[in-house]
Amino acid sequence: MRPNIHLIGLPTDQNSSFARGAALAPPAIRAALWSDRGNLWAQSGLQIGTDVNFRDLGDLPLSDADCAADDALIIRALTESVEADAIPLLLGGDHAVTYPIVAALAAHYGPLNILHFDAHPDLYADFEGNPRSHASPFARILEEGHVKRIVQVGIRTLNKHCREQAERYNVEILPMLNFDANRVPIIDGPLYISIDLDGIDPSEAPGVAHPEPGGLTIREVLSIIAKQRARIVGADIVELNPARDVNDITAIVAAKLVRELAAQMHQNYKHL
Repeated sequence: MRPNIHLIGLPTDQNSSFARGAALAPPAIRAALWSDRGNLWAQSGLQIGTDVNFRDLGDLPLSDADCAADDALIIRALTESVEADAIPLLLGGDHAVTYPIVAALAAHYGPLNILHFDAHPDLYADFEGNPRSHASPFARILEEGHVKRIVQVGIRTLNKHCREQAERYNVEILPMLNFDANRVPIIDGPLYISIDLDGIDPSEAPGVAHPEPGGLTIREVLSIIAKQRARIVGADIVELNPARDVNDITAIVAAKLVRELAAQMHQNYKHL
């Protein structure tokens, strides 16, 4: 049986803390995804839309101003997707969107396991007085019991507060200092994958609001995803800021990740 994969855009960055612009990311990623500059084949040899059932549902009509209302729209859309036996693949938007996404999926599947790529752990109790900041989604997720295990990869900005938060919630962090992709575990399902594009080194993904040198290579990210074997119940790609991109490089990276995540969702579907 082949799963249906739903691509859903979340055009919001109301919880960004530095430079807004991520709300413009979904159309930029779609333009790169459908561009004739490339094709729809994944590295595994699967073609998106032919071998892999793939449906683009467009963007949700988010207000980008009322966080509670936007969370409700996201939760409703995710609930409809999983009740239709589909796997949602979300295009942010800032990283704050991961909280309502995971809340909706956990309501359906129970607590999730999360593989999180990022330069930042996003574990602040609140950031600059905003508990729904894009620097805080995993604190909210952990507080509410939506996750069993979270593995964070690419972290290279860990401060004292976030280190204490990680210890408090037993977050597994594989920092970039002495990083070895082979040490990233194969995680049990139900698995959710969250990719903040600033987890990738800015030499390969410059179009983000918070570029942090010394990051992951695209090949490392793809290899870590490819070795996962659990059923993937959802994923997001967040924090592209088109205004800061260079020759659409980061949008093209995001489109590549869409193809590879969709193919991995397809391959892992039989694993529960």
